Amino acid sequence: MQKIINNRTKEDIRNIYNTPLINLIFEAASVHREYHNPLKMKISRLISIKTGACVEDCAYCAQSARYNTGVEAHKVLSLEDVLKEAADAQSKGVERVCLSASWRSVPEGKQFENVLEMIAKVKEMGLSVCCTMGMLEKHQAEELAKAGIVAYNHNLDTSDEFYPKIISTRSYTDRLETIDRLIDAGVKHCTGGILGLGESEEDRISMIHKLATMRKHPYTVPLNTLVPIKGTPLEEMPQVPLWDIVRMIATVRITMPETMICLAAGRKQMIEEGQALCFLAGANTIFVGTKLLTTPIPTIDEDLEMLRKLGMVVY
Repeated sequence: MQKIINNRTKEDIRNIYNTPLINLIFEAASVHREYHNPLKMKISRLISIKTGACVEDCAYCAQSARYNTGVEAHKVLSLEDVLKEAADAQSKGVERVCLSASWRSVPEGKQFENVLEMIAKVKEMGLSVCCTMGMLEKHQAEELAKAGIVAYNHNLDTSDEFYPKIISTRSYTDRLETIDRLIDAGVKHCTGGILGLGESEEDRISMIHKLATMRKHPYTVPLNTLVPIKGTPLEEMPQVPLWDIVRMIATVRITMPETMICLAAGRKQMIEEGQALCFLAGANTIFVGTKLLTTPIPTIDEDLEMLRKLGMVVY
């Protein structure tokens, strides 16, 4: 097996990224088979426990209160509503749910206690739980570790250099500090980014370098492609070419062999053959349902039929 290393140089990653695509996919597929079963696909369902009215100014996001995107904000869902959504996911064969909230940082007090109760009750159903709720304090990360979540998502979004052009309400350092707190607490971190924000190839390479040189590689790297939302500053951005997505997935797979790679937002815009190429290059987890936060994704029936055609099974 390829050795797991955390000290690749940016030049190393640039050379991998720029490998001729046919060779790059072959190498990535070979590494993928060393560390993962290529016929298994992890499916998860995202439950938005709080949607919209976010104070951040992320230029891609429909949930920012600063933009007129038509997203209807709602306060934190009741425990009953969360359990109902979790039960619906479970009935369709989903084993893991991700609780999402549009907070800049996880609030203290009663709201955080409510989240911990949601986690406990969903786990009692036999489901595993992930969360994505913004920045965390040290003690919050420790409480989530005690609650037994599988992972906590906190994306870097893009490179350190390009980040200020997309978000001004928090810094790249803020992101990294939350990830450090997760690692210290023993919570697996789910950390990736978004393609199509206007970033350069060098920005993409820089983001992979940051992920691949963390003291622990991410448990999951979600790779999203921008779905332009009317009303946001990025509403006119062009669609990301499939080859760019495949190249990113393959580079992540080679540099972080044990990591799960999530083909996340943007799948609705891809044909099945394109998704299959992404799976070949190393993507091995997807979100199912009808929406990923505010962006549409294929229905679970469409996904299950696609996986059946490919001879893949969910777990």
